[in-house]
This record gives sequence, structure tokens and C-alpha cells, in this order.
Amino acid sequence: MSTRRTFLAGSTAALGLTVAATAAGAEQAAAVVAAPETAAPPGTRPPNLVVVLADDLGYGELGAYGQKLITTPRLDRLAAEGLRFTDAYSTAAVCAPSRCSLLTGLHTGHSTVRANPSSGGQGSLTSTDTTFAQVLQARGYRTAVIGKWGFGPEAAGQDSHPAARGFEEFYGYIDHSHAHQYYPEYLWHNDAKEPIPANAGGVKAVYAPDLLEQHVLEFIDAHAAEPFLLLLTPTVPHAPSDVPDTGAYADRPWTAANKGHAAQVSYFDALVGKVVDRLRALGLEQDTVVFVTSDNGPHEEGGVNPDLFDANGPLRGYKRNLYEGGVRVPLIAWGPGRVRQGTSSRPTPLTDVLPTLAELGGAPAPTDVDGLSAAPLLAGSADSARHGHLYWFRDELGVTSRANAEDDKRATWLAEALRRDDWKAVRFAPERDHSLPDDKWQVELYDLATDPGESRNVVDKNPSKAAELVALMRASWKDSYPRTPFGTRLTLPALAVPGQAFTVTATLDNGSARPWTSAALTLRAPAGWAVTPASPTTADQLAAGGRLAASWQVTPPGAAAPATTWAVTAEGTALTPAGPVRYPVTATVPTPPPAPTRDSYLSDLIWISAANGWGPVERDTSNGKNAAGDGPPISFGGTTYPKGLGVHAPSDIAYHLGGAAVRFTSLVGIDDFSAKQSTVGATRAKVYGDDRLLLTTPTLTAAGGPVPVDLDVRGVRVLRLVVEDANNRTSFDHTSWALARVTVA
Repeated sequence: MSTRRTFLAGSTAALGLTVAATAAGAEQAAAVVAAPETAAPPGTRPPNLVVVLADDLGYGELGAYGQKLITTPRLDRLAAEGLRFTDAYSTAAVCAPSRCSLLTGLHTGHSTVRANPSSGGQGSLTSTDTTFAQVLQARGYRTAVIGKWGFGPEAAGQDSHPAARGFEEFYGYIDHSHAHQYYPEYLWHNDAKEPIPANAGGVKAVYAPDLLEQHVLEFIDAHAAEPFLLLLTPTVPHAPSDVPDTGAYADRPWTAANKGHAAQVSYFDALVGKVVDRLRALGLEQDTVVFVTSDNGPHEEGGVNPDLFDANGPLRGYKRNLYEGGVRVPLIAWGPGRVRQGTSSRPTPLTDVLPTLAELGGAPAPTDVDGLSAAPLLAGSADSARHGHLYWFRDELGVTSRANAEDDKRATWLAEALRRDDWKAVRFAPERDHSLPDDKWQVELYDLATDPGESRNVVDKNPSKAAELVALMRASWKDSYPRTPFGTRLTLPALAVPGQAFTVTATLDNGSARPWTSAALTLRAPAGWAVTPASPTTADQLAAGGRLAASWQVTPPGAAAPATTWAVTAEGTALTPAGPVRYPVTATVPTPPPAPTRDSYLSDLIWISAANGWGPVERDTSNGKNAAGDGPPISFGGTTYPKGLGVHAPSDIAYHLGGAAVRFTSLVGIDDFSAKQSTVGATRAKVYGDDRLLLTTPTLTAAGGPVPVDLDVRGVRVLRLVVEDANNRTSFDHTSWALARVTVA
């Protein structure tokens, strides 16, 4: 691995913006788009795009899909006025992987997030994840996500933050588990926590969905005169069944949990209605396409009985099941004059959202996604592209009674499912190992044409069909899925030494299917920094799959403050067949802190940078998730160590030694706390001195114990500690560097 850090982004600002480079003490970066003085005539401009994602809303929980006990008049009207999909699918049976697929267009055999973080899965998006917000923002759309983001870590300035993935406005929950609170003590607004004082100490005074509603309507008002993309992700009707008022259900002979759940579904219905009302009030109904869907099937948590409401309709299964009830979801598309009325039985996974939004917004999209655009279908074409098959993967440790019963007590087994035409295969692995031979898996086969409720397993009568679908499952899964580069990448050094020139490189990649022209790259650095091009920065043509690469010599002033992070922005622009695009990306480079003057533990030094796969880097403690000062000291094999660093693969921590140290020593391994959670963790640690690899450990496991590290680091300016996943699974890859120490000459 190089000592340089590479950043990937699509657009982070709308067309027409001006961006000033930022630094401590320098002018603040800003993206400013002047709204047109008058709006375009209705139906003539690119449409506003609104995606509303419910949390755990079952296929049968809307009146338009057969619900009898819960009233959803606003959504039923949208379904009648728009296009109702009967065979729409989430790409997972739980939240995080489903939402990752929605944003990136990749199914769970390819996506970055393939399991909930509570089950030990990857909990973060990465710099290689291009979202539909980045795609649309490049074409001038103002973008917002309001509600549950669900991808940690809970911090600003990192690749998994909404701002880094194309959303210029964010209000809500970053963290997956924080979103389970309906009366939180704070919510995030862009890169800062905003306290909710009235909810302090567990008081239930301010209902978070009400705050989300306020911000949604404010965003629509602020951008009524320009195209916008809004992702609204309220947490209803996820458990617990908290709601200020059970309203029409207060007198029903149900449990409190069921009354609250029904009221949450009606609350969701009313919230969507308020969004539509605001669009109508602003005259935007003919300039907007709205999509309403859910992230997975109905839940049974917190005392809710989904069977009371027939929440999965005629389908088998619930949240966590890969049967139809766990993954088939309502999907309504609405847009007067832009979306035809009726129903569609086209099997439509939520991976289709990215390419569909891209086509509607006239934006180039990555070619390596699994989704297909349904835009022609919305407009009334019968020739919309169809998938050869749909794929699902499950790696889930959570268990609920009904879901476990449907899975014949296999709810915690690895599972896969695949639909091709009307055939549906589901299979379970008795060991948590995806590479298990096919004959070890338990396979079921269903004919959805005659058995949509998956009540008759016909695998014995159709062994060749089952084998065909299993082969497609194998082909659909990749241990890792390298992406075709798309947009702008910016590569900075580990350090910016005041007064010394360094090289910055950037690339603009046309990862779309059509050629671009008039491609250019520009670089902006903090005020007072010298920037000199070292290569051509333009290209007349950029073929599909082509790349423009450029480099610059950058010199910070000798008086630049030490131990300070500075922002550098590269911006790629081009002319596409649909119009101009702009892909800026901002990354940071630090000026170094002073080199150590005496022997020091790394946990007592200021790091240059720290990237961590999940949660914060822990100083002096190691408890799997939380920051230092709130957990037990690091221990290996029952021996406790008071100094160290706790990380979760993939991680990369850099320290400035400035050539002052002569030795680095440590113990590195999977600690006792992590071993108690699970024995499946497997990592590999590496140590770099500047550009030189100094050490690669054997595979680290809980059973194998820690590995001692004792390295000569004379002359090393930057020391990097890297931990990588070693078994193509990020589950339980918490690793600790105990007694990490440098000796100074």
C-alpha cells in the first residue's frame, strides 16, 4: 500500500459554483449556486427527484397493497395517480446493506456494505462508493438527505459522511444504532451535532420525525426554483413503536406496541402527503418525480405483531428472511405528466434507483452498477430493460421468532437467494463461510408464478433448475468488487512540510458509457500556497472508460502553522452528451506536528491522520467500539496492557517521527475483548516507514495470539500502522496495537 492517501468523489458542488480552498485561518470553502430569477415553465426543466425510504415497512402495510387495518390515504392516492410496482425488491432483508445498494446501484454480492454493523459487518461507505447524489450533483442538482443515514463512523470529515458522498445538506442520524432513538438528545446537521435540550436525560419531549419534516419542507422551499434531489429517510415504522399520539388507533383492542406501530405507518403516510402538498403549493408537481419505497420487509420487534396487520400480504417471511416477505417491498412512482398511471409487474430491485435517477436528470452514470434504468417504463414505454436475474445475500446474527420459524431455525445461517423469471431459489449454509462447497448448502426452490407465497419447495422435482440458479448465485458473489473509476480522484502526500514542494496528482475518469469532450482538471490550494502545473491539465476527448491525469507542484509557505489540516480541491469538468458536468473533490493534507523529543507511547502522540473501518481509533482502551476512557485496557491471553491503540480493519494511522526515532516496538493482534465476541476475526498488520514496507505480519487471529513488533525506524519521517482484513470479511476484525512505543535517540 502506498503511503499516499487516495480520495474519490463524484460531484461535491452544483454547476455554477465557486469554491475557495480552505485551511485553518484561511477562507472557508463554499458552494454557491445562484437560483434563476424565474422558474422554467412546468414540465420543461429537469425534474426534481424525491426518494422517500420507509424503515421496515412491509409489502402489505399500505392500503394500495391490500392493508385493511391501517389507513394510508395519501400514499394510496399517489399509487392511484402514479405507477404502482407489484414486484419491487429491496436488495437485502435488513437495513444497512439494503440502503447501500439503493445509494450505489450494487446488489449485495458486489456492494461495500453487505450486513448490518450489529452483525459485525462493514458499517461504512468508502471513497469508491459513487452514490446517486454524486451523479446528480455533477449536473447541477442541489442535494439533501434528511433522516437516517445509517453508515458510521459518527464523525465529520470522513469518506462515509453524507457530505463526502454527494449530499450538500444533511440533517438526521449518521449512526445505525443512534437512529433507533425517536427522542434523541441530538441530531446531526451537516458536520456538527445539534443538541435537542428538551430531550436531555431521556425526556420524550421532541419527536425526531417532526424535526425531519421541518427540514424537508425548508429544503424544498429553499430550492424551489432549481432542480433538487431529496432523499427522505424517516425512521418510522422501525421499532420501538414510539409516536406522540396513537390517534385513530387509540381505542383499538390491541397492545400498545401494535397501536404505536399502526400510528407510525399513518405518520409516514401523512409525512409523504405533506411533501406532496408543499410541491403542489409551489407549483412543482409537474416538475417532480417522487418515489416511495421501503428498505426491507416488516419487523416484529418491540412487541409488534406483523400478522395482526397482514404486514407481508400474501408473501412468506419478514425482515431478516430472504423469502419474498423479507425483500419484496412497496414501490410507488408519482409525477403528473412524467409518470404514467397504472401498475407494473416488472421485477424491479432498488439497485435500479441510481440509473433511473441519472437518466431522468440527464446525468452520466457509472457503467459497473447492477441496476438498470426504469425511466422509459415510467414514461410509458413497454421496452424497459429487464434483469436476467436478481440476487440477495444475508449475513445476519440478529434473531426474531417469526423470521427464525420461517427459516426453519436457520435465521443466523448465511443465506442467499436468486430470482430468475418466476423461479426463486433460497439456500442456507450451516457454517458462516460463503466459500463452503455447494453440496453443503441447503437449497430450496419455488415457482412464484403458481406459488407466490413460497409454500411448496419443488427442488426435488426440478434439480437442474435449482443447479442453474445456484450457479448464478456463485457468479453473482465477489469477495471484493473493484470499481471502475468514476469522477475525480485526488492523491495527496502524507505530509505538507512548510517551505518544501510536494507533488499532487488528480485524475478525471469517464466511467460512463458515452464519450466526453472538453475535459479539464484544476487544482486549488490554501491562500498563500504556490501551485504550478507539472503536466497538461486538459483533453479534447475523453472516451468511455478514459482518463485525464494531471499533476502539480505545490509549496506551502515556510510560515504555515504546524499540526494543522489544510484543504486542497481538485475539480474535473467535461461536456457530456447531456450537458456539462463538474466533479470537485476536496481532501486534506496536514502540516506535521513536532517530532517526538523523548521515548513515547504512540497513544500519547498526536497522529497525522487516522482512518478506521468502524468507530473511532481507541487510545489506551480496547472495547470494540467506543473511544478511550470508557472501556477495559487491552489484553491478550489474559495479560493486560495499559497502553495501546484499538482499531477495526481496514485502518491506517500515521505519526510524524521526523527522523528522530530509532526503534518502534509493539504487540499487535486480535485482543481478548474481540475474541469473546467471535472467533471469526482475521487481520494482517503492516508497518510502513515513509514509502518503505517494514513489516507484514502473518494472519492475526484470536487463537493465534499477538505478534511482537521490533523495528529499526532510523531516518523515518512518517510511521504508518496499517491493519487489513485477511479473510474477505470485515466481521469482528477489531485489532489492537499494545505497548506501541517509539524510542528516540
